[in-house]
Amino acid sequence: MEKQRFSIPKISCGHCVATIQNEIKELDGVLKVEGNSQDKTATVEWDVPVSESQIKSKLSEIGYPASD
Repeated sequence: MEKQRFSIPKISCGHCVATIQNEIKELDGVLKVEGNSQDKTATVEWDVPVSESQIKSKLSEIGYPASD
């Protein structure tokens, strides 16, 4: 299992967090998604077959790219 905290500067409210949680949870292998609008972060726990690059790609696709 992998766990990473992604910095997502475009998070501005709870709606942003809910969107991220709903979209990322749809990826096969994602176990848990927690967002924080104050810190502008999302913490994701996952296992194969999903990868960090696929999660980052999905975040960009939905308009919330993770900063490096």
